[in-house]
Amino acid sequence: MTATISTEQDVYDRIVAEKLQITEPGVYPDVDEATYHALPGLSSTGIKRMLEAPAVYRWHADHPAPPRKAFDVGHAVHARVLGVGLPVAVIPDELLATNGAASTKAAKAFVAAARAEGKTVLKPDEYAEVSAMADAVLAHRDAAQLLSDAAPEVSILWDDPFTGVRCRGRLDYWHERPGVVVDLKTARSANPARFARHATEYGYGEQATHYQTGAALLTGRDIAPRFIHVLVEKEPPHLVSVVELTAEFLDVAHDRVRFAIDLYARCQETGHWPGYGDGIHRIQPPAWYRADTLDEMEF
Repeated sequence: MTATISTEQDVYDRIVAEKLQITEPGVYPDVDEATYHALPGLSSTGIKRMLEAPAVYRWHADHPAPPRKAFDVGHAVHARVLGVGLPVAVIPDELLATNGAASTKAAKAFVAAARAEGKTVLKPDEYAEVSAMADAVLAHRDAAQLLSDAAPEVSILWDDPFTGVRCRGRLDYWHERPGVVVDLKTARSANPARFARHATEYGYGEQATHYQTGAALLTGRDIAPRFIHVLVEKEPPHLVSVVELTAEFLDVAHDRVRFAIDLYARCQETGHWPGYGDGIHRIQPPAWYRADTLDEMEF
């Protein structure tokens, strides 16, 4: 009888069903990524979805899915730099189609088997890119210092003191003393001048202040840890930068997180998870719209 190879969804469902039973708030340094994502609690991603619309959060909560293929390179870079994370399986060249695609029967079988073992699967060119990005990070003076001599991939669970909502976070790298959280991100651009807009678009400020709050509560400190981003570009020459959002930026993000948690608590209580509402929404131009448009025009 031929053995059946588990699909990625099968593996994810099994992890959810057999997840580590963590029920108390605390700091958990040895929780694998799949188990962390199966734990209950409002994450920074959940907060972003609540800010989009409670209905968006509810749908994703009711339809959990394994990480998308698009995240594989980022996960592999994390594993190479931080020394922990999902193991990587590289598809042998001889299994690929003549155009380099993993479309052959042999390549698909290799991918299915590797993913069933909980591995991140990459093609050789993708793995070469991962290696180059990791080398660039570790060759950067400030980034390398920030990503050494501390605890990688630390999961934290805490209860919001105002609503009792269970929250969770996963810190890429935590220097508990003197109190610095480092977040490693692969990006289209690591240009610090563009980060404010990227942080706004992708909710990096909300992520930072959410994690800061949890870390401060769990350590009993009055001052939240600094939250520093290490950025590495996906395209050669894989430039690296180290950036930190200002207190003013984080104050705005903190208010948004507070709103999202309060809204989440109300939705849980009422069982009502609204969308965008009825009626016609009138849209005003954002403050940057006119200036950016005129600056980019040529006559």
